[in-house]
Amino acid sequence: MKERCKMTGLLFLGAASVCLAGCGSGKTADGVTQIELVQYKPEAVDAFEELEAAFNATHSDIHLKIESPNDAMTILKTRFVREDYPDIIGMGGDINYSYFLDSDILIDVADFDRMAEINPGYVEILENLEFVPTDGTYGVPYVANAAGILYNREMFTEHGWNIPETWDELIGLCETIQSEGILPFYFGFKDTWTCLAPWNAIAVDLAPSDVCKQVNAGTTTFTAEYRETAEKMLALLAYGEEGPFAYGYNDACTAFAHGESAMYTIGSYAVPQIKSVNPEMDIDSFVMPASDDADGQTLNSGVDLMFCVTEACENKEAAYEVIRFLLEDEYVQTYLDAQNAIPCKRGDFSLASNLDGMLSYIESGNMTDYQDHYYPSEMSVDAQIQTFLIEQDVDAFLAKFDSDWVRYNRDIIQMVETYNQKNR
Repeated sequence: MKERCKMTGLLFLGAASVCLAGCGSGKTADGVTQIELVQYKPEAVDAFEELEAAFNATHSDIHLKIESPNDAMTILKTRFVREDYPDIIGMGGDINYSYFLDSDILIDVADFDRMAEINPGYVEILENLEFVPTDGTYGVPYVANAAGILYNREMFTEHGWNIPETWDELIGLCETIQSEGILPFYFGFKDTWTCLAPWNAIAVDLAPSDVCKQVNAGTTTFTAEYRETAEKMLALLAYGEEGPFAYGYNDACTAFAHGESAMYTIGSYAVPQIKSVNPEMDIDSFVMPASDDADGQTLNSGVDLMFCVTEACENKEAAYEVIRFLLEDEYVQTYLDAQNAIPCKRGDFSLASNLDGMLSYIESGNMTDYQDHYYPSEMSVDAQIQTFLIEQDVDAFLAKFDSDWVRYNRDIIQMVETYNQKNR
């Protein structure tokens, strides 16, 4: 553990102190080690129940208990205030991970014997989430998702449309689709979070991958780095449904499933919802071609689920055995099949056909994390983007982005400044 308990990451809890007291849940009963894993994906409850049962059926010395609460992050933060820590946290690679790491809640798992099997691209994505450089590795990436453009493969084949590789080709494709009386995109921007999908997919091509860190260090601004992203996000509206702010995520999934649009700017996570409407739909995807450099495109992909061991865990080796078990190919495949996910572990896995157009990026490690994984939730960037798309004032949007960033990241900016002063 570091010399002091940092408060930056958990100030939002309103806690007076969150220093670890070594009170993990790794107690023993009748010689059996109890390991508690709390994971944040309620939609994956069935998959985790299957994994829990399989583990306990094959281990007599360790009993695994998996909790899958709704709003798991809020529950975890409340538990942390009470110094009540699970042994393992199953969470996404987003700013919550950054907070937990900064607050000394997680241990370095660089000595875990299966780390070498993880795609280095996803390990790097986690490292980039650190507010300041930190020695060690603090999460084991398990599965990822990807965002770009889903498309109706049957419709594309029928009309002879080609997959675009540049922004100009994408706009040309939209014009062609429109000329044939078909709607290019469905957006469903009534649900503010859906605005982040195309935003992220465009931004990874046009803005530096570490733009948030650069802004924290005072070397650039969002006004300078996000202007083209904002302008191109706005340009896409001309090729979507009329009144996109009147329709939500479910509406967009249903419309796309019924063939009401040729494409949908969303992530791979939406496919199960779409196929619940039209199980036979032939869906593929391609990377958002936001720039005019076909060779410079990158896949917008992030860690959707990783496993972190807490400092309070009393039996690290038992926790490692749980993660080791979950990383067996059989159980990774179980999760992939259930959640339409991408494995972070390298290996010969069967992936959903809707990822065909992204496989080369995944295999080569040409991936860039979601920009919103760096955004504090209090800033409500999704709502800001929705407001911008309604009002269509690029300058006002970017100015507010910059001012709100300073407001909601003041402590992190100060931390970065202090770190940089000490390490010049």
